[in-house]
Amino acid sequence: MARPLTRVTLPTGVDLDVQVAGERGAPAVILLHGFPESHRTWRGIIPDLARDHFVLAPDQRGYAGSSKPAGVESYAPGQIVADVMALADHYNIDRFTLVGHDWGGAVAWMAALGHPNRVERLVIINAPHPFVFQRALFDDAGQRLASQYITRLRDTSIDSGLVGAGLERFFASTFAQHIVGGLAGEEKAAYLSDWAHPGAMTAMLNWYRASSVIVPTPGDKPPRPAFLDAPFPPVTQDTLVIWGTRDKALLPLLVDELPPFVPRLTVERVDAGHFVTWEAPDAVVAAMRRWRI
Repeated sequence: MARPLTRVTLPTGVDLDVQVAGERGAPAVILLHGFPESHRTWRGIIPDLARDHFVLAPDQRGYAGSSKPAGVESYAPGQIVADVMALADHYNIDRFTLVGHDWGGAVAWMAALGHPNRVERLVIINAPHPFVFQRALFDDAGQRLASQYITRLRDTSIDSGLVGAGLERFFASTFAQHIVGGLAGEEKAAYLSDWAHPGAMTAMLNWYRASSVIVPTPGDKPPRPAFLDAPFPPVTQDTLVIWGTRDKALLPLLVDELPPFVPRLTVERVDAGHFVTWEAPDAVVAAMRRWRI
């Protein structure tokens, strides 16, 4: 049975529900879920990590029962990275291992780049490096095509339909198509319950809307941002990238092109889809333990 969540009030202006596990004083690990999930992303992973780590797995701002501040600007990446640092401060954690999947991985990349004094080690699970991703959206036709869903999710006109039966349609059309092996019963009900919180769908989608990532349409030739041809700072931490190889939205080049930007890189590929954290949790745990987390 899952542990009850702890409500944590942060100076960033939000209250987060957090699953807390393990012993205080043990090496700290913070786990960041992605879209459209919650701390439950880590349901098959937390029990193992908690044997020898102090584990924090928040429902990030906008998700499940955590705060849902108004306005797209409330979901800008800097705001969310600040939540992570404030959560660590709340528990008097100086340095920690940061683990992120999907949007949580995007936050983890940014936190590692911006706070190398705090993020000691980094684990990324099916989440593209920000520079590599943006470059691929300009230079690789396959990744550009696979990422058109971002433009659809940025369309605010869809929000009004994401209630009641609309959540069932979203589950079937947008979420389930990326799941290897399917999802039903109590697991499906848990997602629908999280999404039904007032304002949750708009808040979750606002992560996409607040992002500065440019997603050109297929065949378009927009002006190329100058920073794509300029040097980009490396991630200095030891970094483990775990990748579900059957991910339909994030293509293999996003891993293949990482080494120049992540000098201390280890890659573990897993035969699973995008949601590898719960499609193949044993493989994820094994990869982490081989890396000596």
